[in-house]
Amino acid sequence: MNQVMYTVDEVSALIREGKSLILAGDERTLKKLPKGNWIAGSIPYFLDVDGGKFTRDHIYVTRVPEFATKSTVKVYSPEGISEVYNDAPQNGFSFIILPAFSSIHASFALESPTYQNFACSPLIGWISGTALDDLDYAKPKTFDGISASEHQNKAVVFHVELPANKAADIQIINLMEQGDGDIITFPKSGFHASEALINGEKMDFASYLNDRDIDTKLPLVADMHGAMINTSFQAIDVENRRVDFYAPVFDGVTYKIAKPVEHYVNSFKERVPEGLEESIYFSCNCILNYLYASLEGKSLKKVTGPITFGEIAYQLLNQTMVYMTIEDI
Repeated sequence: MNQVMYTVDEVSALIREGKSLILAGDERTLKKLPKGNWIAGSIPYFLDVDGGKFTRDHIYVTRVPEFATKSTVKVYSPEGISEVYNDAPQNGFSFIILPAFSSIHASFALESPTYQNFACSPLIGWISGTALDDLDYAKPKTFDGISASEHQNKAVVFHVELPANKAADIQIINLMEQGDGDIITFPKSGFHASEALINGEKMDFASYLNDRDIDTKLPLVADMHGAMINTSFQAIDVENRRVDFYAPVFDGVTYKIAKPVEHYVNSFKERVPEGLEESIYFSCNCILNYLYASLEGKSLKKVTGPITFGEIAYQLLNQTMVYMTIEDI
């Protein structure tokens, strides 16, 4: 297997050699890197070849392919992020990292399907985060290596152009399916809800979940044109009648609580195609899967990547694994 986790000195050497890199690591580690053609996001959780791990000392490295005909780093503000698809290469892919809990995270999550030229070109990436024990005081960051700047409310993107004989392909692995329970809709879109329509009846959503002892490790699932899209629960506050989510719910969309998943790790392994680790270009997996499947020290068929606060495959996803391959055509 190719090396994916590197020390600061090793990554610094690659940067000085002029390599174009997409990086994931602890904020304090990323701050030590020199200027160069790279982007990064903060996170200390990873899937390495020998299993899930927490490390503040090593950096996960994805190299922009040597055969790429052009690669450009761009930083987007909340006001400019809607241009991300307009800036995408005609043949290639764009790699995006956004900081969790920021306004650009929220606007991208809510509005990306309405962007001009949405999904016209492969867009893959993830939401940066922090150690879970640091959530009360640490801010997720993105990094622009061109200026060696860190950002709390900007997206960093690598637009990568591929030769005509290559094509990028994005796939999603989602263990969740809609259950057989109540039909749930919401009166407005957003990252939190106080009320929901349960089988058409308006109810206090926090009390609904609490009174029925709903297992909130199971997300809300919407069937969007045949694709199962998860919205995971972050917190339930019955006293203040508030439910918070890791991704937004959308008004007019029908949701159901997911079916229970038996043998979480085995189910993931069954969904990962044989030999994928040999052809995969990039993969990331959700922090909730890492926690609920107890992935620390466990390998998913040698597939590697950062563990994230959200996955991006054209738009924001939750509780999934996303991956991209680059294929000959």
